[in-house]
Amino acid sequence: MEIKIQSLDQIHEAARRFVEAMGDNTVFAFYGKMGAGKTTFIKAVCEELGVSDVITSPTFAIVNEYRSEIAGELIYHFDFYRIKKLEEVYDMGYEDYLYSGALCFIEWPELIEELLPGNTVKVTIEEIENGEREVTLQPLD
Repeated sequence: MEIKIQSLDQIHEAARRFVEAMGDNTVFAFYGKMGAGKTTFIKAVCEELGVSDVITSPTFAIVNEYRSEIAGELIYHFDFYRIKKLEEVYDMGYEDYLYSGALCFIEWPELIEELLPGNTVKVTIEEIENGEREVTLQPLD
């Protein structure tokens, strides 16, 4: 599935389409270059899911936890950009998060790909012409 975002004004409409396409999947791995809009899009998705907390990149904390006020469910937002070794991910107890059944949105999954569950959805965000973005959802290979 592809979702086009022509401007920042359309990000919530794109996030609504993403939420509709999520199905029963819980782990979403976000791929894209630095500045592609991963954090901004995840923020919009969380807002569409009813999160009222301040949503920020967990770059230094590695994981932020939010609660959806609509469904009451937990959402984990990861940023593995600063991970140097997989041992750091083992030490944080990644299994407790990724296999919990809670929604998991992961930035920089390239660094932990071998640990991702088999049913992870790959979400690619690419900047195309004029600052537009294209969001693609597909199964992780």
